[in-house]
Amino acid sequence: METSQKSVTDIRFVCRGTFVHSTAEEALQILEDALLGVDSKGKIAFIGEGTDLQRLSESFGFSSCAVTQLGQHEFFMPGMIDTHIHAPQYSYTGTALDMPLLQWLNTYTFPVESRFQDLEFAKKVYTQVVKRTLRNGTTTACYFATIHTDASLLLGQIANDFGQRALVGKVCMDRNDSVKHYKESSEESQEETCRRFVKELLNKKYPLVKPVVTPRFAPSCTEALLAKLGEMAKNNKLHIQSHISENLEEVEWVKELFPNSESYTDIYHKCNLLTDKTIMAHGCHLSDEELVLFRETGAALSHCPNSNISLCSGVLNVRNVLNHKVKLGLGTDVAGGYSPSILDAVRRALDSSKVLTIQDPEYKTLSFEEVFRLATLGGSQALSLDERTGNFQVGKDFDALRVNVAAPGGPIDLIQNEKPQILLEKFLNLGDDRNIVEVFVAGKKVVPFSEP
Repeated sequence: METSQKSVTDIRFVCRGTFVHSTAEEALQILEDALLGVDSKGKIAFIGEGTDLQRLSESFGFSSCAVTQLGQHEFFMPGMIDTHIHAPQYSYTGTALDMPLLQWLNTYTFPVESRFQDLEFAKKVYTQVVKRTLRNGTTTACYFATIHTDASLLLGQIANDFGQRALVGKVCMDRNDSVKHYKESSEESQEETCRRFVKELLNKKYPLVKPVVTPRFAPSCTEALLAKLGEMAKNNKLHIQSHISENLEEVEWVKELFPNSESYTDIYHKCNLLTDKTIMAHGCHLSDEELVLFRETGAALSHCPNSNISLCSGVLNVRNVLNHKVKLGLGTDVAGGYSPSILDAVRRALDSSKVLTIQDPEYKTLSFEEVFRLATLGGSQALSLDERTGNFQVGKDFDALRVNVAAPGGPIDLIQNEKPQILLEKFLNLGDDRNIVEVFVAGKKVVPFSEP
């Protein structure tokens, strides 16, 4: 049993039932008939056995009759973490997947993102994406916004209003001639607008929403801008996000644009953009030498399998990444990925792993337990948030999903009396938002919604 001594008036609520989560040692740990208490700050105060109810109620000062009892087919799991999602692209999710990456950006992405100078349009899209991801069980999201400072700040406000834990990045790019109208009207430099965005978002003092320095990717940034952003992140201890080695055409283009760099990874490393608070999306075509550099710097990768397949970019060898001890989480990469649900990322990650096994029967296919860890604890580690979230450990914030596998009208039919491990597997493979009864972030119930 884990406990953290609290005063008798400090417990907000207590739940009893099945809890499933990951630890550093176990991809899946199942706690049956467990008792978990959350304090008034939204942190996990204790985890014990249900049979220990009387002693715990006396120690922590809660009434045993006030305990929430989960149903037979219910369990709590940690909130899912989307380590890479483009909030403005949600407006055309599920369409425009007929081109490879670079043409796709110029034809669809940049023209749509240019519309976010209109704050009414931005508010509509950002409200929808935050609500949709929360309903889908994403308690933490690492968002790309656009180049527009005010709209990016608005995304942070909306995430805060709905109670989602979020990293929000105003996109920085100073080398993009393909779409003439996707440029900031301000005379400030990209460095200056990023600095203003970071300062204003931090001044909001949102408890769960923080800025992340966001160079779009190396081809859209000069080395001078990358270096300035790296210095800014270093001096202010900020998170960093970008893209790397998504498809082969992009990798070759980077070689032309940065002839003095040894690799795509080396460009970011020279500019101080690889740190233990860095998350890079994709990495489908990284060399082993580049993965070593990721491990040495503590930088992480976001695996976005739906997007990798939808844009025909490549298939990430997740096993090789894990063998190199590089931090790894899952991302939806909306709208390159057509689903805003991390459940979809779980399924596509398993599919991608099986494709590699088809190509090489010696390849060790990922298990659903391993991918479950990537969706939860792995994502928190990748975002360097694992001291606060990612699993059910005393002292961490209670970010959690109450799942009912047998939800009325849901997509899952239960034929037999299944064990918790099978219930989890069925939810990961078949479930959707209808099975997610409640969503908690930092101990606060955020789904069902109470409109801000």
